[in-house]
Amino acid sequence: MTHNIAILGASGYTGAELVRLIATHPTFEIRALSADRKAGMEMSEVFAHLRHLELPRLSRIDEIDFAGIDLVFCALPHATTQEIVRDLPRNLRIVDLSADFRLRDPADYETWYGKPHAAPETQKEAVYGLTEFYRDQIKTARLVAGTGCNAATGQFALRPLIEAGAIDLDDIVIDLKAAASGAGRAAREHLLLSEMYENVVPYSIGGTHRHLGEFDQEFSAVAGRPVRIRLSPHLIPASRGIVVTAHVSGDPTTIHKTLFDAYQDEPFLNVLSLGKVPSMKDVRGSNFCHVGVVGDRLPGRSTVVATLDNLTKGSSGQAVQNANLMLGEPETAGLMLAPVYP
Repeated sequence: MTHNIAILGASGYTGAELVRLIATHPTFEIRALSADRKAGMEMSEVFAHLRHLELPRLSRIDEIDFAGIDLVFCALPHATTQEIVRDLPRNLRIVDLSADFRLRDPADYETWYGKPHAAPETQKEAVYGLTEFYRDQIKTARLVAGTGCNAATGQFALRPLIEAGAIDLDDIVIDLKAAASGAGRAAREHLLLSEMYENVVPYSIGGTHRHLGEFDQEFSAVAGRPVRIRLSPHLIPASRGIVVTAHVSGDPTTIHKTLFDAYQDEPFLNVLSLGKVPSMKDVRGSNFCHVGVVGDRLPGRSTVVATLDNLTKGSSGQAVQNANLMLGEPETAGLMLAPVYP
């Protein structure tokens, strides 16, 4: 059975990644692609690496005929998706890759994004899209809100540990390294090669990073009490990838066993042997997340390292994984690509 797919916002990095993944999907067929400023262009004019594919011409959203479309991926910029999703036909299944529906409480959205939520009634329908933890809800959802790539990486490192009570909830520090593509494709001075090369830049330090809203929401729900982590993000001179280094109080053997038991049947989550740590290149271009645990020299302290590709497992791959569940396909369909190495 073929499922007809539309991608809104196909001229951005996550849109292009969706096209790359769906090109090898056994049952997904791309029927419509939208791009506001690049409407009328061929996808190959925007992304030369997709030149070999036969794809619809880019159009404006209001030009798309949604009759016959089974599922829509929204890869639009943050704060532009709410009203568009609200006004899409009710029969469509939707996977949104923006931040617009991740926070369940519209008041939290306003706190972290600085403006009122434009579609609070639609927000009530949204299921948080961290697939491994919301699988049953995602299967029947009309609207799935994709997880932030940084938030996903941190949750894969820590969520089972918080749920199991394996670490001290008041002593969690995440050091995060993120590649430049997480900031999107728009031209920005700080993302110029001459600015980024041989440079590592801390940003959103001191509790201002917007993904903290997701960490607060998800970790507190799992723990049954407020959990407030410390987060130190850094921009690194790489095109894609995230590494989370989480410093926690807890026994490393217990932490490793808790993560191994939680993920041993998960096709995309790999827990390394105790004492081993992953690197970004281990997962580049794939839908895999690798997790490692190392004991500290001080008893009772541990470090958990998790890495994933922000454009794949952190965004577009996660979106396809969710869409597979929503449309009754095998969860791994189109996603078992090996990482690109070196």
